[in-house]
Amino acid sequence: MIASMPSLPSGESAVILVIAVPIIYFAMVFLGRRLKRRDGVRLGLMYQLFAITLAFYLPVTVLDMDFPNRTELGSAVILLGAVFVNALLKRFLFELHYQERRQASVPKFLSEVVALLVVVVAFILVLAFGYDVRIPGLLTGSGIAAVIIGLAMQDLLGNIIAGFAIHFGKPFRAGDWLIIDNKHAEVVEVNWRSTRMRTNDDVYLDIPNREIARLTIVNLHYPTRRHALRITVGVDYSAPPTRVKDILIHATANAVGVSGDPRIKVFLKNFGDSAVEYEVKFWVDDHAIYNEVTDAIRTNIWYSLKRHGIKIPFPMRTVQIERSARSHEQEMQNNARNILRQQPLFQCLDDAQLDALLPRGRLEHFGRGEKLIQQGEDGASMFILVNGEANVVVDRDGDSTQVARLRAGDCFGEMSLLTGEKRSATVVAQTDCEVVEIGKPVLANSLKQQPELLNKLSELLARRQLETEGILAENTSRKAIAARQTEYAVTFLDKLRTFFEL
Repeated sequence: MIASMPSLPSGESAVILVIAVPIIYFAMVFLGRRLKRRDGVRLGLMYQLFAITLAFYLPVTVLDMDFPNRTELGSAVILLGAVFVNALLKRFLFELHYQERRQASVPKFLSEVVALLVVVVAFILVLAFGYDVRIPGLLTGSGIAAVIIGLAMQDLLGNIIAGFAIHFGKPFRAGDWLIIDNKHAEVVEVNWRSTRMRTNDDVYLDIPNREIARLTIVNLHYPTRRHALRITVGVDYSAPPTRVKDILIHATANAVGVSGDPRIKVFLKNFGDSAVEYEVKFWVDDHAIYNEVTDAIRTNIWYSLKRHGIKIPFPMRTVQIERSARSHEQEMQNNARNILRQQPLFQCLDDAQLDALLPRGRLEHFGRGEKLIQQGEDGASMFILVNGEANVVVDRDGDSTQVARLRAGDCFGEMSLLTGEKRSATVVAQTDCEVVEIGKPVLANSLKQQPELLNKLSELLARRQLETEGILAENTSRKAIAARQTEYAVTFLDKLRTFFEL
């Protein structure tokens, strides 16, 4: 048994207390500033309270003085000391040792669990040594309390253990997109109790770790962020499957956000009651834009199928009454005829020739953002923009530049129609567009029936070539211009005959 230190006279004890308290306090303040400045330990008001209570408690305990509320003072020292210990552990163990030296990522929930354990131990010490209360005796003294604490600890420990399993098993981490309980959600944080996630609609989910451990988790970002998605489309039975697959692949490839590698695939999935079901498999890098990507794909598919005359059928239980769209198409053809009459390239055609040319043109619809023609592609048709607006974009050295804006009444693609040259620019629909396409077979039929059109078109193309080269300037003699125009007309005449196989 250790003999207690003899009590000092009250006057002498008071003098020692007055001297010791400031010394201990300022020593603790000096220690705190050193830890904060040199080692980066984050200390605040709680550390100041710890320094003050410790400065009083140490001399009182050593001198064995009768100090009012001595037990409460000691309890405060232990609990505030636990806060100080947690600050040291967080900085020296988790940040400096693991993160900076070992380059290991320490989950937030692990430091929270350690901090909780330190506080629990401090609380047990306060009960045991300050108030002579033992935890086993406390539990056995009250059966109801034991049951309540046991049930509470069951959930708490279950979440903590599941949190450790998530950390070490690494089924997901912050930033990953998961499919969990039929919900698409991004992992925001994994703490000691739960995992917090956010859906595409910015709805936050807080799921206990033990519940997540029981669910089947689909990690869309493992092993890489690029992952495949699928959508299903129903198409009319009369459409050939190979043609439908080509259309769906092209429409999907033009949607913003779809990765070009791996390549897009289309599968004939099922023969349904009212449609043939196709499944489109495509790849994305960012699941956060899942809704935008699938919307763009479905929109492109609708317009592409519409242009190719393929229907997305109604369900069999729906009674569909269709009215002929002939009147609208006829109006479009009339508008196209009026537009074409005003174009310099076709002013050499009379009304009868235009009437023979246009009724067989194709009426097509393009959605906003779709490409009507693509620079560098082969082309054998021209377009008349009847409704809507479109941008003309030219790619040079990897940079895209908008060079013109097309509006209702404009034509484009005529050089590819007449000479078979590759498309010199890309035309992108700025709004929903309605166009009439005049293809090579349509014009070839008119040229075969009226061969004199070849001469008119070749002369017109020759004149446009001269204008492009600037040969029609005032300082150029008429004789030189006529000779060059004749030369160009012969060249274009040969091109037209070759291209149209006349």
